[in-house]
Amino acid sequence: MPMTTQQSVSILETKLRERTAKVVVVGLGYVGLPLAVEVAHAGLHVTGLEISERKVQLVSSGRSDIDDISDATLAPLVKSGKLAASLDPAVIKDADCVAICVPTPLSKTKDPDVSFILSAVDSVEKHLHRDMLVVLESTTYPGTTEELIRPRLEASGMKVGVDFYLAFSPERVDPGNAKWGTKNTPRIVGGTTPACSRMAAAFYGLFLDKVVAVSSTQAAEMVKLLENTFRSVNIGLVNEVALMCDRLNLDVWEIIEAAATKPFGFMPFYPGPGLGGHCIPIDPHYLSWKLKSLNYYARFIELAGDINSHMPEYVVDRIARALNEDSKSIKGADILVLGVAYKRDISDVRESPSLDVIRLLQVRGAKVSYADPHVAAVRMDDTIMEAVPLSDAALKSADSVVILTDHTTYDYQHICATSRMVMDCRNATKNVPKGVGRVWKL
Repeated sequence: MPMTTQQSVSILETKLRERTAKVVVVGLGYVGLPLAVEVAHAGLHVTGLEISERKVQLVSSGRSDIDDISDATLAPLVKSGKLAASLDPAVIKDADCVAICVPTPLSKTKDPDVSFILSAVDSVEKHLHRDMLVVLESTTYPGTTEELIRPRLEASGMKVGVDFYLAFSPERVDPGNAKWGTKNTPRIVGGTTPACSRMAAAFYGLFLDKVVAVSSTQAAEMVKLLENTFRSVNIGLVNEVALMCDRLNLDVWEIIEAAATKPFGFMPFYPGPGLGGHCIPIDPHYLSWKLKSLNYYARFIELAGDINSHMPEYVVDRIARALNEDSKSIKGADILVLGVAYKRDISDVRESPSLDVIRLLQVRGAKVSYADPHVAAVRMDDTIMEAVPLSDAALKSADSVVILTDHTTYDYQHICATSRMVMDCRNATKNVPKGVGRVWKL
């Protein structure tokens, strides 16, 4: 006799309650590996499915290449057998829960590239079985789970919400954040059906502190895009304020700090050389793209994106103006860049504005080197650029030292005192006494 929906639900619920459910995390990057670690810490067996042989070998040996996961955290889980890594999609057939954590980049025309998602879903579909929960965590446009994933999985002949469960739960990872991690950051879940939402909430509730259910997968997808669009638009606003303050001969950092004393109605955002990381520069374009298909132009998103994307050019212009003060041309100038990671105290260089600044400086004929305690080398188009030691000799020989990433390990007072000139794009030198060195600010 075929199982009823309630009977089918009870099987998975029982496995989750008894912590006997087996989990597969597709993708062991900055989202997938921390997720797999939390699942293993909760006592469930988890396998990370990867296409990178190097990554599988690394994780299998108990070593991590993710800033937020130390070897000391990962190794005991691997040794105990709670966490494993594999190249074989067949591991999915034994899974009760599958979380898809793969990249979602944009094409050169800023169209969503969901090829990694579809490849992962195709692997799941081949091994889909009754009572399996499938959750997409990769950021994407509203409708992806319902319009692209559901039809592929239901092509197996099984019905969502009856035979298997499908949900979307957006990752909320902030690399380098010591306060908020995977476990204690509230988790949004939205299922294709109420049963799907219940299963997803039960799954994440095993290893996360708080789960917040919304009405649908589309709502959950939209939540993630709102979060990052909020940041993108506000950073775009404050970057434009920085441009205004430059023309008004005002200190934008002073203006923001003073405004931040208001206890209501204001939230401080800070200017910089541009946006970096995988999420904030990318995600709003997913929403903009989707709305264009509905004949709606997302004006705030497009404008903010335009302002943020041109900040590297503004930084280079400020460097050129500062050099002119010393009767020097940017062409032939020795420029030392401090920091190529997209944010402080991490090694991630994805979409880093530092790379754009370096390229623009090189195009204008500057001789550029960089120092970064977290990034030993970085690919610049077809070449590899290696970091130089942050020595007094390097600081003294540079015509301009440009702070693009405000790593906390830097001694900013020493940098200012030793350098001929400093261009501070992060207000990193705010605590350096006035009169120490020559400092230009964004």
